[in-house]
Amino acid sequence: MKNTRFLLWMLIFLMAFSFLQSNDTGNSDLYLTQNDLGLMTSKLEYRRGKEIKITLANNTPETLEIPMHCPDEPFDVYHYKNGEWTIIDLLTNDIACKDPELFIQPGDTTSISYKDWAYRVFGETGRYRIDVTTKVGDELKTFASNEFTVKNRKLIGNLWLNGVYRPIQNGLVYLTKVVPGHQLSLAIIFLTLILRTLLLIPSQRALRSQHKMQEVQVEIDKLKKKYKDNQERLAMETMALWKKHKVNPFGSCMMMFIQFPILIALYYVIREGLHPDKIELLYSFVANGFNFGDINPQFLGMNLFDINFFVLPFVVGGLQFLQMQLMFAKREKLAAENAAKKPAKKKKKKKEDDMPSMQDQMQMMNKMMKYVMPGMIAFFTASLPAGVGLYWGTSTLYGIFQQLVIKRDTKSNKKETEPSVRVIEKKEK
Repeated sequence: MKNTRFLLWMLIFLMAFSFLQSNDTGNSDLYLTQNDLGLMTSKLEYRRGKEIKITLANNTPETLEIPMHCPDEPFDVYHYKNGEWTIIDLLTNDIACKDPELFIQPGDTTSISYKDWAYRVFGETGRYRIDVTTKVGDELKTFASNEFTVKNRKLIGNLWLNGVYRPIQNGLVYLTKVVPGHQLSLAIIFLTLILRTLLLIPSQRALRSQHKMQEVQVEIDKLKKKYKDNQERLAMETMALWKKHKVNPFGSCMMMFIQFPILIALYYVIREGLHPDKIELLYSFVANGFNFGDINPQFLGMNLFDINFFVLPFVVGGLQFLQMQLMFAKREKLAAENAAKKPAKKKKKKKEDDMPSMQDQMQMMNKMMKYVMPGMIAFFTASLPAGVGLYWGTSTLYGIFQQLVIKRDTKSNKKETEPSVRVIEKKEK
């Protein structure tokens, strides 16, 4: 039960985190209105490697034709160094050229992103500005944006980047580099299997803790009924019961806490980490002889960089349903056995007897979660790049096999520990 609740909150947090990351803090609109062409960045301060956006506003009565430096960075970027503004002359020539020119209608605004040049253009800390040169009427004019600052990441940002993001990115890139055809799908599957295998010991402990929790749940329900009016005594008796059976109530949540940052890191790696601009983040032995353009993102007709609405969400949701079916099977079996042992009670007139028991409420909650959670997972998969869904599906399939092995071992251990009765025949004299 704790696993499902934590997973639900994890999905909600991830979607909220992604939404907040995609919405930058606003800036004053002064620079958008003071010239014929207004230029304004979304923020005055950025952390190194973060996406920089600039908004252009046409304040003239005519359509402005803005030349783009495609396939290089869109406009001229200046960096303030050694007491003067120096233009960054960068010839990348590795971005697909979509629009060599930008047309802005009178009174309209548009935004341009520099996410593909976050490290190559804004790799150094310091002050920057962006200039755009275009014709207004018959006159060629240059307009400057507001100044903005690029700073180093804070401590938490560095820990995230170097402790979680870069290892996941480098692992995925290395696997893509060595698998046949540079198939991203094979790299994601192998990376998932490697991560789950490395986490095998804590995940085994978590699953065993979960099984133990299910076994003592009947006794916990009895305690809740017995001490329903004494919460302090209930807590003490519950702790004693956990200690007696050597159960860690938080052990089953361990894998969720471990997998959460991995899932977020993989999401950002697939969304933006497999791009030439991120070559700086690769370890030297990984970057050597590797070209991001060699990556093959196709998998069963899907592009793993794109969102897949129809096939992958149903597959992942189905696997999640199967895993939850296995998760709740033991609990439901114990509840059914416990209910069968109880003698039939006579109907009473008291109101509290008309209310569903604690056990019935738990069964209702389990059934609801068993059907709601796979739907949530399917929705989650349909809102993110297909590569993240492939990771989640592979991880869930691995977890299903792991649960089956744990279930088999638990049954065999239980048979071995059951007391046997030995019949001794009396010999005739």
